[in-house]
Amino acid sequence: MSIVTLRHIVATSGVQFGTSGARGLVSSMSDAVCYAYAQAFLRAVPSASNSVVLGHDLRPSSPAIAAACAQAVRDAGKEVVFVGALPTPAIAYYAAVRGAPAIVVTGSHIPFDRNGIKFYREDGEISKQDEQAMLDAEVTAGSGAGAAALPAAIAEPAQAYLRRYVDVFGAAALAGMRVAVYEHSSVARDLLGTILEALGASVLPLGRTDEFVPIDTEAVRAEDIERAARWAAEHTFDAIVSTDGDADRPLIGDEQGRWLRGDIVGILCSQYLAADHVVTPVSSNTAVERCGLFKEVVRTRIGSPYVIAGMEQAAAAHAQGAVVAGYEANGGFLLGSDIARNGAVLKALPTRDAVLPIVAVLAMARERGCLVSEVANALPPRFTASDRLQEFATDLSRELIARLTGDPAQAGQLLAPQSGELVHVDTTDGLRMSFANGDIVHLRPSGNAPELRCYAEASTQQAAEALCRACLDRIAATRTLGK
Repeated sequence: MSIVTLRHIVATSGVQFGTSGARGLVSSMSDAVCYAYAQAFLRAVPSASNSVVLGHDLRPSSPAIAAACAQAVRDAGKEVVFVGALPTPAIAYYAAVRGAPAIVVTGSHIPFDRNGIKFYREDGEISKQDEQAMLDAEVTAGSGAGAAALPAAIAEPAQAYLRRYVDVFGAAALAGMRVAVYEHSSVARDLLGTILEALGASVLPLGRTDEFVPIDTEAVRAEDIERAARWAAEHTFDAIVSTDGDADRPLIGDEQGRWLRGDIVGILCSQYLAADHVVTPVSSNTAVERCGLFKEVVRTRIGSPYVIAGMEQAAAAHAQGAVVAGYEANGGFLLGSDIARNGAVLKALPTRDAVLPIVAVLAMARERGCLVSEVANALPPRFTASDRLQEFATDLSRELIARLTGDPAQAGQLLAPQSGELVHVDTTDGLRMSFANGDIVHLRPSGNAPELRCYAEASTQQAAEALCRACLDRIAATRTLGK
């Protein structure tokens, strides 16, 4: 065994930091690589706690990766607090309550042949600066083989996460509502239903499977769109809800099984919580500015670490008591402030959460006495769509975006030839172009997989979807022709 930096491990394994946490092919995430990542975290992001909270999602590869991380924790002289298979935000919340760092093994929504590891300080997700410190940390190459079995999981974190919502929103918050839960392979499939029932809802479980389903809440699969509509026709419910694999991104559908866009969910949740300052990536719907509901809207690069940094800056710049919140276009919601409600306090949780926006949207519909399909009616009529080209190498995505950035005329013809004159270019994260008719098209490489992502915004949902699909079709065609 030799001493190297984590940067060396990254270069030789291909497992690297993405938009949130480390990601890589399962075949590349050996015991030694995962041990090195955990060791670098413990050395570069020091904590006074003598324990580390550890959990994972339901991917078949996750327990073995967690075992390697646990061995690194033990070898560092710290106690492993193993919570088993739990939602990522539940693990992060328990770690914050306990005052301990956390390691979560999850690939979130990315393809089945991949997985990942997320790292948390006592106060939330690690920053991009923390990631750089980890890359520079010295680790022991080749360690981690023969990791000991994981200990028994404790039950306390799941109960703490449930009480977080029931204590604040109350046992009758969703009384009288019938909510379908699309369970698939989400790590929250049991706990989400339990929380909704504890809030007074009647729960209809649907679609459980032991085969991992890579739910991407920004690019909902055609089969999940069809499935939700079919279930709505077969059953009677007020809403259908689900999450991605590690339950930090929500899927919320109305009584007809139509999925709400995540960036609209973010606006609604921010409104329900009476947020003053809202932070969201540049890819999110412009209705957040147009609605006039918030004192300030801050735009960032895509990825929860950037949203968290923006939230921290907003909190520092404004008076104590101001409510700071953030969300991503995938619907994951981040709470930057404590909120007093019903004689209890909803504690800040600056990491993506799926349960809070689900509860907020459903409670909003119940309190207003309206259908879930009607909760967004008062927002400006702006609609978004997103999709991706899979197996599109990151280097190729970057080359394409660099070429288009240098040739706006060509970019306009490729992205949106029917949308009129190009009026604004934003390179905060990728290439985002606004056109004379109000259309917006945004391209960027995925930070988690070899995919080129496209985000589109228009005045109708149909137009946004057509804009997104046509842009990706043109790019795919030029790629096939070798242009």
